[in-house]
Amino acid sequence: MAVLVTGGAGYIGSHMVLELLDAGEQVVILDNLSTGFRWAVPEAAALVVGDVGDQDLVSKVIEEHGVDSILHFAARIVVPESVTDPLGYYFNNTVKTRALIETAVRAGIKNFVFSSTAAVYGNADMPLLSEDMPLSPINPYGRSKLMSEWMLQDAHVAHGLRYAILRYFNVAGADPKGRSGQSTPQATHLIKVAAQAALGQRPYLDVFGTDYETSDGTCVRDYIQVNDLARAHLVALRSLREGGDCAVMNCGYGHGASVLEVVDVVKKVSGVDFEVRLSPRRPGDPAQLVAKVDRIRSLGWQPQHDNLMEIVDQALRWERTLMGRIAA
Repeated sequence: MAVLVTGGAGYIGSHMVLELLDAGEQVVILDNLSTGFRWAVPEAAALVVGDVGDQDLVSKVIEEHGVDSILHFAARIVVPESVTDPLGYYFNNTVKTRALIETAVRAGIKNFVFSSTAAVYGNADMPLLSEDMPLSPINPYGRSKLMSEWMLQDAHVAHGLRYAILRYFNVAGADPKGRSGQSTPQATHLIKVAAQAALGQRPYLDVFGTDYETSDGTCVRDYIQVNDLARAHLVALRSLREGGDCAVMNCGYGHGASVLEVVDVVKKVSGVDFEVRLSPRRPGDPAQLVAKVDRIRSLGWQPQHDNLMEIVDQALRWERTLMGRIAA
């Protein structure tokens, strides 16, 4: 049986594909290549160019490839953009996910692993965010993902679709073997943007907000390395296949770093004292998001790259790889 990875040519999805292939899985990717890259698809994986909202296409892919499990990564993910284009986010992230879930139910798919977000917690005033705490997203991105969580939970009750919902904190870094990384030119991930500033691809780095109630006034986030995150999905999928309960699980390391702390690490690892500009807050940014990660660890997941300097080094090396690709 095959695993269908939606958004498998993008940043997190491409690392998931590598993790599945390394584990001996048969993989088929569905990606419209709006933010993904054809060159990021390994030869061992099948690529279907198309949209997750195209139910006829998805049904055909499931039947032709013998898909029994879906890992759903395809989404729009930029918080400020969701504030200015909420309807676009609800359409791409919620309406299309509803279509995918319906197709999965009709096709008899057994397992569905969903890429969710810590943005569902909103401005929770807690040192560690647990999966059972009240949810109050403060931006359309978080709301679009929370609605998808609800649909999966309801589809399980009504139709027996088994799910694992993984709420990501801040994903960073790149494959240590150099096979993939964050490649979107205008990505907004802090570590990627800071790496670009260090390598001269950006004239400066904006720090958005210095008046939050944190140790240095800048936002605090829990940064999880992308291969560790992909491995968490594999652990969740195996649990479902072995009859484990449906679950909602945080994916992070359980400790955070502020924006200015990350900037200092990027400067130290790169050896470049790039310009930093202090700017007003962006709409929709919570002050602090740090994960309580007991649940995913209880399934046997153990991080292998919980080191901010290592993560930053991976990001810098991947940016140099991209620069070489463009130069060639």
